Amino acid sequence: MAKPLVVSIPHGLGKDEARRRLETGFTGLKQQFGQHLTAVQDTWTGDRMDFRLAAMGQQVTGHLVVKPDCVDLEVNLPFLLAMMADKAKALIQKQGNLMLERK
Repeated sequence: MAKPLVVSIPHGLGKDEARRRLETGFTGLKQQFGQHLTAVQDTWTGDRMDFRLAAMGQQVTGHLVVKPDCVDLEVNLPFLLAMMADKAKALIQKQGNLMLERK
């Protein structure tokens, strides 16, 4: 297995608001990318969300932790998807920023 993909997304929302936006945003991602992502599962335990999904027929697992000033995300990509880790990291960073931006 490849090294986990790690992304830290800064925010100024506080933990509760950041978590609320992530919960809403993750539901939106399922709808937006539903044709590319299947078997999407997420489980919250406190400020940590564990997730599992399938992309391009490959199983992806990971977790995120909501902190007062950032969200730390770790994604375990299978070999096929790990070859596209740079593109995946950019997409994760973009979507995370969209979820957490001030409105």
